[in-house]
Amino acid sequence: MAMYERLSEGRYLASEHTQGPWDPRTQHLGPVTALIAHELARTAPRPGLELSRLVVDVFAPVPVAELEVAAEVVRDGKRVQCLSASVSSGGREFVRATAWRIREADTPPTPVRQPPPIPPREEGHARSWLQSGFGYGKALDWRFVTGGPLEPGPATVWGRLTMPLVRGEEPTPVERVAVFADSGNGVSLALDFDTHLFVNVDLTISLFRAPAGEWVCMDAETVIGPSGRGLTRSTLFDVAGEIGTATQTLFVAPRQG
Repeated sequence: MAMYERLSEGRYLASEHTQGPWDPRTQHLGPVTALIAHELARTAPRPGLELSRLVVDVFAPVPVAELEVAAEVVRDGKRVQCLSASVSSGGREFVRATAWRIREADTPPTPVRQPPPIPPREEGHARSWLQSGFGYGKALDWRFVTGGPLEPGPATVWGRLTMPLVRGEEPTPVERVAVFADSGNGVSLALDFDTHLFVNVDLTISLFRAPAGEWVCMDAETVIGPSGRGLTRSTLFDVAGEIGTATQTLFVAPRQG
C-alpha cells in the first residue's frame, strides 16, 4: 500500500489512500502537498539549505488520477533559495506551490512550547473518524488529545502516516509534516460537516527548525467570518517540541440539498 506510485520522472499515479472527505474522486490536499515536498527535495538539493516555508495554492480539487509534478528553482542564492512547483493532470494545472529554503547557521534558540504526550489509541475515536470512509482518513494513525473527530471546536491531535507516500520509499519528516498539516480545518471544524462546506483554497507551512521522527502534533483552531470565508491556524510539533505553523484560508458555503 502507498499513496502514490511513481510512473516515471515527475509522473505519479494516485491511489485510493489519497481520497478526501468531500468527494471520493478527488484528493485530500495533504498527500498532494507531501508529494510536492517530495519532488522539491529532488530539485537542486544543496547541503545546508533547509525547507522553511511552503505555500500551496489550489486552483481546483485534484483528481485521484495520474499526476505530473514539475518543480524548478526560481531564485538561487548562497543563503536562500526559492523554488516553485506545479501539479497537473490531463493537461490541466490544479495546484501551484512556492517554497523557500534557508541556509543553516548557529543561532541562539528561544524557548518553545512542548507538545502533550502521545495518547494511546482510542478505538472509539478511530472508528468515528473513519465513519465517512475516505482513503486519507484511513491512511493515518490519529491520536486526539483534546477535541475529537467530527466534534466542533479547537483540537489537539497527534498523527502518523501508516504507509509510504511513494511506493518503495520511506517518507521524510518534512513529507510527514506536509501530509498532516492540511488537516487543521478538518479536526477543528467550526461548522457541521453535514450542512456546510469549509474547503481550503491554500495551505501555508512555516518551519523554524527541521522536523524529526514519524509523529506530528497539531494544535488547531478554526474561525469563520460573516461573509463566506474562514481561517484555520495550527501550531505544529514533533516529539521534541514546536516546529512551526500551518494556516489555511477557507471557502465556506452551505451544502446544496
